[in-house]
Amino acid sequence: MKTLVIGACGQLGTELTRALRRKYGWKNVIAADIHPALDTSQREGLYVQLDVLNKKKLGYLIRHRGIKQIYHLAAVLSASGEQNPAKAWDINMQGLLNVLDVAKESGVEKIFWPSSIAVFDHRAEVNPSTVYGISKAAGEQWCQYYFNKYGLDVRSLRYPGLISHRTRPGGGTTDYAVEIFNDAVNKGYYECFLSEHATLPMMYIPDAVRATLELMAAPLENISVRTSYNLAAMSFSPKELGAQIKQHLPDFGMSYFPDFRQAIADNWPACISDVKARRDWGWQEEYDIARMTTDMLTNLREKSLC
Repeated sequence: MKTLVIGACGQLGTELTRALRRKYGWKNVIAADIHPALDTSQREGLYVQLDVLNKKKLGYLIRHRGIKQIYHLAAVLSASGEQNPAKAWDINMQGLLNVLDVAKESGVEKIFWPSSIAVFDHRAEVNPSTVYGISKAAGEQWCQYYFNKYGLDVRSLRYPGLISHRTRPGGGTTDYAVEIFNDAVNKGYYECFLSEHATLPMMYIPDAVRATLELMAAPLENISVRTSYNLAAMSFSPKELGAQIKQHLPDFGMSYFPDFRQAIADNWPACISDVKARRDWGWQEEYDIARMTTDMLTNLREKSLC
């Protein structure tokens, strides 16, 4: 199946492009991003520099390459979005509408679009407090609309905070959970921009990639949610994550200087229920905080020796 990954240089896009090329073959997965290819792995197959707001170029690429499946990941994240709300809304909302419109007109069979826990308030009700969350909540409704009105098979997951050793943070409120590992290995110390007790839902990137592929492979009749499925794995605070790291690096130190991102975190839930994902297509996480910490530190130590 000819597949296009938009936002392929991001945290999720980097990992998902690799997984899709293993599944479908490198010739059948096109990576696209507004930035030049930064990771040599992106050059293992076709890479296209693409602005998703350029609807004409997007449409040409999809039709010319015979794309049948799109993973649209490009977005401005929560913390970055608060610095320029109008720009974040334009990229997040108009980008999605461009993809949905072109897909409808071009015979695309499936679309994956990620939502986020940013749609929630602290009670886990859909009541977003950031422009990122507002755009995701609105996008969920557009995905359902295009399915109901046009039969376009759009599928979505509300990701928790994602943690990966391959890419640097991209401007999200949960980015501390990536930064802390890099600083632990390279500096032995981390200054956290959230408070020590800011508990949030999190997920290790291998679980996120697997969940995405499992959702997209599920039979059409199994998909009961056409806005976005909740997805969960673990919840922890910066203090709890620091304690896990300290088990591996006894000299690791940490301090807390909450900034504007703390207010965002305060409006998000500490945990969410993903019972529908488990029921509909058999979702089950594999990584808890201990296993993730071991794997992250192992990979980052190997990189530091290169």
